[in-house]
Amino acid sequence: MGRDVIIACDFASGQATLDFLSQFTDEKPFVKIGMELFYAEGPAIVRELKACGHKIFLDLKLHDIPNTVKKAMAVLSGLDVDICNLHAAGTIAMMEAAIEGLTRPDGTRPLLIAVTQLTSTDQERMENDLLIHAPIDEVVLHYARNAKKAGLDGVVCSPLEARKVHDACGTDFLTVTPGVRFADGDVGDQKRVTTPAKAKEIGSDYIVVGRPITAAADPVAAYRRCVAEFVG
Repeated sequence: MGRDVIIACDFASGQATLDFLSQFTDEKPFVKIGMELFYAEGPAIVRELKACGHKIFLDLKLHDIPNTVKKAMAVLSGLDVDICNLHAAGTIAMMEAAIEGLTRPDGTRPLLIAVTQLTSTDQERMENDLLIHAPIDEVVLHYARNAKKAGLDGVVCSPLEARKVHDACGTDFLTVTPGVRFADGDVGDQKRVTTPAKAKEIGSDYIVVGRPITAAADPVAAYRRCVAEFVG
């Protein structure tokens, strides 16, 4: 897969998602299905969007004991998603179990990436709420190295950290980066953000963009602007 823009379809229903995507008559955007939509509609929405021709990042962020995650990933491997994820904080053993569960009998599997630190987390929250006192960049890189050691394909990180992750883990280790906003847009509840053009410069492989596209007056134009700035 090359560099791409993933639209975060954070809608409360399948119908709202389909209505939104129906505006795209010339493109089939890569889409992210997160907890809200998946919990509302279940696996059926994944199958429906795949049947429509969309690539899918299933963003459920699994985090549990290794055996539970392994069994859950075995179920998710039956869905034809392109990327799924978990929390790197679940330990190397959990990530290794996830790979084992996700791998189908024929040896194929979706890409598996790990969340390092959420882009809504900053140094102060990490220290006060999580009692993690190392610099956030060091924490992200440590989690990224653990994910690579476990055999994962990449991480979810802030675009501000993408270059450092590539330096630490190699250019083939994917960086999937939310926290992307247009220079003239609202950052919302994100703390570590940048623009599509800057994310490209820093080295993100994929950017995940939600409200700047989904809440735009013209979502198709906003998507195309993202693609132009990030993919070129």
